[in-house]
Amino acid sequence: MSKTIAVIPGDGIGPEIMTATLRVLDALDCGLKYDFVDAGMVALEKHGDLLPKATLDRIGEHKVALKGPLTTPIGGGFTSINVTLRRHFDLYANVRPAVSFPGTKARFDNIDIITVRENTEGAYLSEGQTLSEDGETAISMVRNTRKGSSRIVRYAFELAVKKGRKKVTAVHKANIIKTASGLFLNVAREIAREYPQIEFNEMIVDNTCMQLVMKPEQFDVIVTTNLFGDILSDLCAGLVGGLGLAPGDNIGTEAAIFEAVHGSAPDIAGKGIANPCALLLAASDMLDHLGIVDKGDKLRAAIRDTMTNDRDSVTPDLGGKGSTASFGEAIAKRVKG
Repeated sequence: MSKTIAVIPGDGIGPEIMTATLRVLDALDCGLKYDFVDAGMVALEKHGDLLPKATLDRIGEHKVALKGPLTTPIGGGFTSINVTLRRHFDLYANVRPAVSFPGTKARFDNIDIITVRENTEGAYLSEGQTLSEDGETAISMVRNTRKGSSRIVRYAFELAVKKGRKKVTAVHKANIIKTASGLFLNVAREIAREYPQIEFNEMIVDNTCMQLVMKPEQFDVIVTTNLFGDILSDLCAGLVGGLGLAPGDNIGTEAAIFEAVHGSAPDIAGKGIANPCALLLAASDMLDHLGIVDKGDKLRAAIRDTMTNDRDSVTPDLGGKGSTASFGEAIAKRVKG
């Protein structure tokens, strides 16, 4: 096959980890072609816009993008680039796998959890935001819809079926937020009845946080609303060693963007020590999405093999002595074999 994807190298360490990732994808011989587009600080400097229309047009044309970390300047009225991308392409499902890998400093070694987060509504809509004139009272609206809740819950169950998962946990706060969270929970219960082969349970978000830390092995697929999903997916990343091992998949009906969810880490940019695993794992999810599942599995296996058997090549954050380039090259050699 031959498929062109949009590639956003990103800011800070983004270009370094993207170079390593594309080196591995080339070694996999996936038949991919790359259309490099600008976003973030690079785009602001070159085009005067954090997210140029040409970039949006090219992502829309190719329907799949691989994205490095981007920096949104603080203040100055700048809107989050990630939020803008999600809204523009209606990328309603944010899928965040958290899987244990060898050689990390994680407290657990048996984690395999997928968080499916609603990506377009809820608390992050920022609707109705007001601040009283005296600065004493701030208000922001939370809006969940039946449509939004239905499609994210259904996506989670379909993903469970596709990947052979056995359980879906709907996380909510319907005991207190009876309308917005209650609607999501009621929809989840309705849809769960359509999938009798998948075990379904529901859990209040604060208890979920405690249970994830105490007995994470009880979770398989978690589905939840925007704010809770943002928090829980980072918690799950912490269980496996941090955001350096956390890919993020943003899926819509017409487009999909795969990314490393960590920041641009300007403090280590240019030092050649950034861990490329989050972006590599996002690339493996992208291959699954493109129907090249065997290549995606091969890439994940090569990452695991390198982290187990080639400790000198891995980056310092994982306890190795290697660089971004050496880590990527070690994985590239394995996927060729």
